[in-house]
Amino acid sequence: MAKTSNYFQNPVIPGFNPDPTVCVVPATETTPTTYFLSTSTFEYFPGCPIYTSVDLVNWNLIGHGLTRRSQIEMRTVEPGAGSWASTLRYRAHEKRWYLATGVFQRYRPGSDERIFPRGFYVYTDNIWDDDAWSDPVYFDNPGFDQDLFWDDDGKVYLSTTVRLANRRPDSKLKDFGIHISEIELRTGRTLTSPQLVRESPHGIAEGSHILRRGAYYYLFTAEGGTEAGHQEWVFRSRDGVYGPWEAQGKPLWYNGPDEEVQRTGHADVFEDGEGCWWAVFLGVRPVKDDDGKYIEPQMGRESFLVKVDWVDDWPVFNEGRNITLATTSRTPVEQAISQIKRGDIIWQADLNRQDLALGWYQKNTPLKQCYSLTERPGYLRLYGNCYDLASPEAPAMLLRKQSSYTQSFEVKMQFSPRKSGYEAGIVIWWSQYSYASYGLTLRERLDEEQVLTMASRVPTGKAGEMTLRHPDLKANGKENTVPKILPGDIIQLRIETTPTEYSLSFEFQGYESTCRIQARDLTVMPPIGGAFCGAMFGVYSFGRGEPVLDPADFFDFITKAT
Repeated sequence: MAKTSNYFQNPVIPGFNPDPTVCVVPATETTPTTYFLSTSTFEYFPGCPIYTSVDLVNWNLIGHGLTRRSQIEMRTVEPGAGSWASTLRYRAHEKRWYLATGVFQRYRPGSDERIFPRGFYVYTDNIWDDDAWSDPVYFDNPGFDQDLFWDDDGKVYLSTTVRLANRRPDSKLKDFGIHISEIELRTGRTLTSPQLVRESPHGIAEGSHILRRGAYYYLFTAEGGTEAGHQEWVFRSRDGVYGPWEAQGKPLWYNGPDEEVQRTGHADVFEDGEGCWWAVFLGVRPVKDDDGKYIEPQMGRESFLVKVDWVDDWPVFNEGRNITLATTSRTPVEQAISQIKRGDIIWQADLNRQDLALGWYQKNTPLKQCYSLTERPGYLRLYGNCYDLASPEAPAMLLRKQSSYTQSFEVKMQFSPRKSGYEAGIVIWWSQYSYASYGLTLRERLDEEQVLTMASRVPTGKAGEMTLRHPDLKANGKENTVPKILPGDIIQLRIETTPTEYSLSFEFQGYESTCRIQARDLTVMPPIGGAFCGAMFGVYSFGRGEPVLDPADFFDFITKAT
């Protein structure tokens, strides 16, 4: 792709970034029209990342909406639970941003056991400051995928997805529909009983967003579930949010299971500063393995962008064509991610600061901080806790999103464990039921001598079944005697990915050990919950049912395009 082009590359925010929602801040005499976008984080903390852009194709992470336990408390939630799809809106006359969402504390679809959350909103007058977001204002109505709509008369409406009250006892569908109530915004109190406005023949209508344009109200819905049947629908009404809603009898488009982009939907539609319309939505771009079968996409659901035109007061996405990776722009654009080439540094950690930079995540809400950047300046010091990587609780693990099928993640580590069972290293993370790790641990041999040795865990392709090995370093053609690893020695750890495979390597004084795993074996469905997220790379430390008193020090983090 040329430096400036009439096309841009989708996804515009690669990696685990599903359910995008956008708000627009109008231009002023000194600032251009500015766009803010948030995506779902599910069981990860902090919640609801906030990105910003002035051209819609280059996005920068500036913070998160949910950064405190008073805003989002997740204890042993299942994979795929936690914070689901949000709605981000800006009220220009208030100069205030609102973020509405909900947090699943119990999500077990295999046994049809869900506790629909009472959602909430948080607000801020300074979206650039994470600490400025308010504590939650809770709604009364249960459901997920919360949307807030302000009508011209000042009334505020909440739409959510919840199971139909009149569901047939013998129904084989999920029977999730869109319900709307008027609410009192200040308190979140419901003012009118929830009214069903969309019941899908596919059994699932979710991801609702309402907007008003001209003479019509528009209701956008994601239907068919977020897997292969995912599709986006639109309805319009002249009378208001309760309808009646007029339909076109078909989805806006449908990307099938054999296309380069699949599972598209969950759209948010907006007008830019020039009077043109756009939509963001989720999609996946899976690859095929050697057998020609699609792998469950490692990066999960990503954020896509297309232009929207209006024909006879109906929206037309992407000029009526299905979604592809190369996407037509309205004007020539220069997109940074489309110009990344092999060997380029994508990210490098700045550890000379008081706290972690943006882009790190933890599984579940941490009970207390497990890391320090100040105890040993220039290093990320990680204190392992009593929970290992298979625990449903929050282990001492820091993660970053994989953003390309071809990239590497490297870090150096010093670790001096004094007790058997202490361990620290790197991890490729999918869920607590499927991950790959390579670390250093202290083992006690049969003769009771304690030795530092490597520990690798690799997924088998079956959820919850991991293979633990203690591999040896290879001499790499040098003398056969491999040096003994001593406390405080510097270890080089590396993850490298191809579209179908991952490798993890452990290097010490020029000697190396590498293990490889198939992406298909990693991206498996958990026995409970769901697989709604994407792969992440990170570092960890844990003890065998007890805290690790000896910290692991990590430094020289770098991610490159390969």
